[in-house]
Amino acid sequence: MQKDVKILVGDDSILARKQLKDIITTRCDINPIFFEASNGQEAVDLYKKESPDLVFLDIVMPVKDGNAAVREIMEYDSNAKIIIASSVGTQSQLKAAIEAGAKDFIQKPLNAEQVCRIFTSRIEGR
Repeated sequence: MQKDVKILVGDDSILARKQLKDIITTRCDINPIFFEASNGQEAVDLYKKESPDLVFLDIVMPVKDGNAAVREIMEYDSNAKIIIASSVGTQSQLKAAIEAGAKDFIQKPLNAEQVCRIFTSRIEGR
């Protein structure tokens, strides 16, 4: 597994960002470079600046929600690999995120096996 993978984690919860980073580094056998955004606008700005290989985005965030961020990132880079990390109760928003270009989604609370499976399939398919 390559070690130069760049991952953007966009979530307004510092705890959620830490949990996802911990799963990837301890369970997915990789030590990537992480970039963190606490809202959708920061996620878009960081994407444009850093061109990460993979993006994990929450849907419900301040300033700009995840769906708006997905649309803006996909307009900027139609090859972006965006995974939505969403809580139960956001099914219509989740559908909108997939329609906007998100490649996959994971349900919160995060399941380490699911995160690693999605992570591996999306990175190896880059």
